[in-house]
Amino acid sequence: MPTHHQGPPTEVRALDAFIKLVRAAGSVLAGANRPIAAHGLTVGQFGVLESLLHLGPLHQCDLARKHLQSGGNITMIVDNLEKAGLVRRERLAEDRRYVRVHLTDAGQERIEAVFPAHVQIIVERFAALTPAEQEELGRLCRKLGTGTAEEPTEVSDVIDALEIRTI
Repeated sequence: MPTHHQGPPTEVRALDAFIKLVRAAGSVLAGANRPIAAHGLTVGQFGVLESLLHLGPLHQCDLARKHLQSGGNITMIVDNLEKAGLVRRERLAEDRRYVRVHLTDAGQERIEAVFPAHVQIIVERFAALTPAEQEELGRLCRKLGTGTAEEPTEVSDVIDALEIRTI
């Protein structure tokens, strides 16, 4: 459903794209979040466990940055995961302000149980797009998320961009 806004074409186009993006994301997330909830986790808890599974122990401030969360929100998420026995905290001896978060064996078992179903649902939903469309969507989302207004258009800019990406 497009926007009903009657403004200039730039506003109508941007709002229409925004509505489609939000609805598509909501639809994909609704399905992808089902196995997370079925395993007794919130989306935030799942995100922390998934990060620790794939990246290893992380400082709590790095988890906050990675998940675009406030320090207070990550503290609450980690508190709840710790109470459930899924993570443990370790203060660094050299700087006690830094708290490193580790998966426990129970935490590793839980995330390894839920992650495959989560991935499968995402793969199934993205099957509506060709591999090239999935890559293009990823490129466009990155461009939108970073606020990069223009891609290189001069031949020399394209060559420079390719050299930077291959280093």
